[in-house]
Amino acid sequence: MTDDIKALTEGLRPLTRLSHPREMVRQFTPNWFAATMGTGILALSLPQVPGVGPTLRPVGEALWFSDIALFALFSLLYGARWAFFGHEARRIFGHNTVSMFIGTIPMGLATIINGCLAFGIPRFGQGIVDVAQALWWLDVAMSLACGVLIPYLMFTRHQHSLDGMTSVWLLPVVAAEVAGASGGLLAPHLADAHMQFVTVATSYVLWAYSVPVAFCILAILILRMALHKLPHESMAASSWLALGPIGTGALGMLVLGGDAPSILSAQGLAAIGTVAQGVGVVAGLTLWGFGLWWLLLASLITVRYWRAGVPFNLGWWGYTFPLGVYTVATFRLGTTLHLAFFGVAGTVMTCALALMWLVVGGKTLAGAWKGHLFVSPCIATPL
Repeated sequence: MTDDIKALTEGLRPLTRLSHPREMVRQFTPNWFAATMGTGILALSLPQVPGVGPTLRPVGEALWFSDIALFALFSLLYGARWAFFGHEARRIFGHNTVSMFIGTIPMGLATIINGCLAFGIPRFGQGIVDVAQALWWLDVAMSLACGVLIPYLMFTRHQHSLDGMTSVWLLPVVAAEVAGASGGLLAPHLADAHMQFVTVATSYVLWAYSVPVAFCILAILILRMALHKLPHESMAASSWLALGPIGTGALGMLVLGGDAPSILSAQGLAAIGTVAQGVGVVAGLTLWGFGLWWLLLASLITVRYWRAGVPFNLGWWGYTFPLGVYTVATFRLGTTLHLAFFGVAGTVMTCALALMWLVVGGKTLAGAWKGHLFVSPCIATPL
């Protein structure tokens, strides 16, 4: 009986799997920011569900506030790691996998910026647009940096092989197109016409900075899976990451093209704005079709993994953001083309996204409470 009480007491105590509470800081990695990506994209998806969007809006707003709190907490923990364990934190740049997750930081911030526009303006007024604009330029700087510096480390320091490749290679690259899509959402809310134009032009550059490279990686990834089959079960969720650049690429073209006529016409470029609008619709629809192929493929792969039994890790958040951004692109196609099909498809995907968020979020809370999710593989990596 005493042993049972002791076991129950230990189960109620936090961080029992860590030798000391400071290990939570020492072992903290950017992987955690994937939780802000998944939470943020669910928050943005809920108000867009046809018919019940206004009802779900308060839930989405609550999730947005939660997303801000999580991002602030994770930033504090990761900053503390650099402050107190900087000699070990620097080793992330030499780790083949963990270094890729640096891209989740700007992508997590992008969901907060988008939430400022979707929830912040009705709640706090137009003044929050200035905050969103400042955060967006910070997000752009981080996205540009990790989009080129991490591949540079891959080419000069990391040890990679084709059979060891997974779609986590996409994470540092995709951050720029996520920032580009956010810029397209931000531009119409800016008061200055010239700044609107600058934001749209920058967003197109960010899209081009990211999407072609991401699609090159996708081509290699298909070859890798054909030759070497599926990756280890610990990377089961990585099959969904490929849907991220496809969905974000579609969303970016739709958002930028939608406001291009009014923004570009103010600069004497009305003809280009009309072309951009048409290209946005065609590119968005085409990329959506490609995403549908990958969605079905990833679903089949997931069923295969789950039948065999997959242990939980933070990588499971990879099930959420890619599906979420593809869902938002689906809703955008529905409102652009006035086709009910996309609204129905988006609603189904939102339900799946919410269910997955509940499952992954619950497991993450349990794992964080016990402490076994605080693991930094890069500590053993030499500088």
